[in-house]
Amino acid sequence: MSAEPTRTRAERFPRSAETQARIIAAARPLFAEHGYAGTTVRAVAAAAGIHPSMVMRYFDSKEGLFAAAAEFDLRLPDFSQIRHADLGVALVRQFLARWEGAGAGDELRALLGVAATNTTARQRLTEIFSAQIEPMVDRITSTARRRETSALIVTQMLGLAFTRYILRLPAIAELPPAVIEQRIGATIQAYIDGAKAAGKAAKPR
Repeated sequence: MSAEPTRTRAERFPRSAETQARIIAAARPLFAEHGYAGTTVRAVAAAAGIHPSMVMRYFDSKEGLFAAAAEFDLRLPDFSQIRHADLGVALVRQFLARWEGAGAGDELRALLGVAATNTTARQRLTEIFSAQIEPMVDRITSTARRRETSALIVTQMLGLAFTRYILRLPAIAELPPAVIEQRIGATIQAYIDGAKAAGKAAKPR
């Protein structure tokens, strides 16, 4: 008689999509109310009505749970009333207000930190920014290059956030917001202007 093939842990202990969704649903309001540091696996498990070990089984760690559950509203305003030449500065100002202003919370900083070593967090971070930046770029440029332009804007904003809040590089962390608005804003404005110029060039004459 041949021996049965060795089954993996995942095969021996199948995961339930319903339980996974329940854990995420329980975690999101806790992360929103208490932030990343103030939310514990035990609290999430209690809210979901399960044992803490189940949270670890589904998500491996608090970082993995946070990566799957993270939600972050960039609170982008309607930029249609802003002069086109001021869009770059206005966008950076809004980002800084969202990250450093009243009610900023620690969700974005925590997600950035987790994303450095967690694939799920990196994917979630990309989804959050793409889903909110692309429609905004589409409204202010209306060109086929909106995806490219959005990606370039995201590289600037995430690079700024990572160096200012996670690495805390003194040269960046100590910069006054007004300087960041002008310097980074000029770069983003160039991306927006380039997309708009490309859109005009592509129109049939």
